[in-house]
Amino acid sequence: MDLRARLDADMKQAMKDKDKIRLSTIRMVRTAIKNAEIDQQKTLSEDEVLAILNRELKQRRDSLQAFESAGRVDLVEAVKQEIDVLMDYLPKQLSEDELTELVRQAIQETGASSKADMGKVMSVLMPKVKGRADGKVVNQLVQQHLQ
Repeated sequence: MDLRARLDADMKQAMKDKDKIRLSTIRMVRTAIKNAEIDQQKTLSEDEVLAILNRELKQRRDSLQAFESAGRVDLVEAVKQEIDVLMDYLPKQLSEDELTELVRQAIQETGASSKADMGKVMSVLMPKVKGRADGKVVNQLVQQHLQ
């Protein structure tokens, strides 16, 4: 089942279950997908839908960080639940060990030796981890290995 069909089916199930958080999160994602299709005037591919899901997840993580620093406990819990819903639709995330190994391989592949080569490493690495790891985490790991 493709991602869009799964979102539709899960939205209907959330309505039946009266799961407000899941329902509102799925609706937001579907709206973002629909808006992107209108902007681009085409039906989005599976990869493009995945990119939208990643963008939505990144927004939630940024919000979570802001709410935590502001001490908004009520909003923190709601955003955590939304993040959990979004994670259900993304591919299995890479563990830190798997990610570290991919970083080492990319550094070896590009022959990088300093932080000046970080762009080369990231350009090789990001397509391999697309949708399976947070870009900030990847960036930090690459920086650590290039020091």
